[in-house]
Amino acid sequence: MKLTKLSLVIGTALLAIAGCDDGDDGDNGLTSLIAQTQLEVGDTNCPNGGTQVQSGLDNNTNGTLDADEVLDTSYVCSAGNTSVATAELLTTLNNPWFGAAQNKIAEAKSVWQQVIGTQPRSANGGVVTTKVAGKAKNVILFVGDGMGISTVTAARILEGQMQGGNGEEHMLSFDMMPFAGLAKTYNVDAQTPDSAGTMTAMMSGVKTDVGVIGVDEDIERGDCATVAGNELVTALELAEIAGKSTGLISTARITHATPAATYAKSADRNWEDVSDMPEAAVVAGCEDIAAQLVNFESLLESRYAGLDVDGLEVVMGGGRRHFLPKDAMYNSPDAVSSVEGDRTDGRDLTAEWQANHMDGVYIYDQSGFDAVDTETTAHLFGLFNESHMQYEADRANDVAGEPSLSEMTSKAIQVLDNNDDGFFLMVESGRIDHAHHAGSAYNALTDTIEFAKAVEAALALTNDEETLIIVTADHSHVFTIAGYPKRGNPILGKVVGIGSDEPATASDGMPYTTLGYTNGRGFRNLGAETNADATYGLDPAAGRQDLGDVDTTSPGFHQEALVPMSSETHAGEDVGIYAQGPGAFLVNGTNEQNMIFHIMNLSGNLAEQANAKL
Repeated sequence: MKLTKLSLVIGTALLAIAGCDDGDDGDNGLTSLIAQTQLEVGDTNCPNGGTQVQSGLDNNTNGTLDADEVLDTSYVCSAGNTSVATAELLTTLNNPWFGAAQNKIAEAKSVWQQVIGTQPRSANGGVVTTKVAGKAKNVILFVGDGMGISTVTAARILEGQMQGGNGEEHMLSFDMMPFAGLAKTYNVDAQTPDSAGTMTAMMSGVKTDVGVIGVDEDIERGDCATVAGNELVTALELAEIAGKSTGLISTARITHATPAATYAKSADRNWEDVSDMPEAAVVAGCEDIAAQLVNFESLLESRYAGLDVDGLEVVMGGGRRHFLPKDAMYNSPDAVSSVEGDRTDGRDLTAEWQANHMDGVYIYDQSGFDAVDTETTAHLFGLFNESHMQYEADRANDVAGEPSLSEMTSKAIQVLDNNDDGFFLMVESGRIDHAHHAGSAYNALTDTIEFAKAVEAALALTNDEETLIIVTADHSHVFTIAGYPKRGNPILGKVVGIGSDEPATASDGMPYTTLGYTNGRGFRNLGAETNADATYGLDPAAGRQDLGDVDTTSPGFHQEALVPMSSETHAGEDVGIYAQGPGAFLVNGTNEQNMIFHIMNLSGNLAEQANAKL
């Protein structure tokens, strides 16, 4: 037998072998056959894996190369060692970690070869990335609000443990995307950012200040007069002008900073309805965020002469109070407040939306959501709570029921993909952030797991050859994974060291948890309570606590915090970006956060298509 060692040319060699015809004439008029067998890592002939190639004559004419018909056997081996001389080498090669990593390398190489192979080359051999333009018919941006790297890691472990594994080896849906990088989250005027400035950067390609929405850094927060001339165009608006369907989803109020940055221009993120605005801003003509959402179509058309668009096809989230008058007559059937609405101008924006979209469906509970026909619904507006939607763990306690983030994502895609020109969708898991502010790792992680399920749903409903999906966060939190717990130790539990069955103790003699917060309201032992916001009715309890008899894995446990604060704060480190689909390979390395807009714009060719419509 011949042992052929190939390294860089292995791909070419296999292609050449694969190109041989089975039907060539052989000796004595018989048919010659070639058979290929994939070899695993650790094979005697190909220690690093490869392909066994056998050739011969089909003597019995059964169309298969039987063992006694093989005339020649050769091997195309993966680069590396070509002999297994020692037990040590076999131990390494047969190790499942080693094999899994080798397979990952092969997969990554294959993905990059596909990317490079389908892109034209410049004179110096570089990829001409401008040819990526327009490859993405659809663009979906997923934002895990407050989902820092430590949150992703802990949620990955928790989901794995919930499925019966150790957890550390588990992968969330977006962990498996082929391209990833980092985003620097600072705002123009702040080292540690807020959601308004960060989401504006992602949606417009321009970094801006804390607390302002859809405007550049030349604005003065809270000054209505500084908005004019400083407005930014968002990716969602470009998609709308280009003729694509557009949608946004959030488990927070739909007027909250992250979703608002897709459609609104505001000198202050807190101007969610007219009652939140100073009188001077109202008199000066600035419009509240909820009104801007309902009037999105007309406001966009007013900025560009001759433009005719059909408005947002899908809007779902919380925040009903900002759309209703401050009058009990307008309460929804599932209102929990005596007066649900906040608006002091008497406007019922839900009625105004319905008047603007006679073909639209307005819903506010689970039954209404379930009844939506995605094939015939042209416009969908869902407001499922007075304020933010429920935490995923607490969703079953909602008065009239709420759809999950993954359910809303599926429904949105099924409505939006009725447009042959494609769609743009933004999906936010807003309550990851709120759970961290409340100091509840349990709620933050269970909402992150549901967020990953929403990404999984989108992957299942779209084709990665025409849909760019980007998953990221706007910022992180002061949330840590610490101590030296052994493999498989409950991520929500107390630290138990390697080789031990008892919780480790700190220098003060008390046990401590793997997860914790640098600041915040601190320790809570609320048992089965699934609403993280219950902490706000209690006095802060920062500092060390004796956790000896406390079940730290219970939903109502809130981790200890070092520095007492009324609410835990954001953090300033980089966050992850994960991507799949056309243009996804542009996500790599460390980037300014506003780079995300430019990747979406290039891949979807949004600006050029929009300009062609104007």
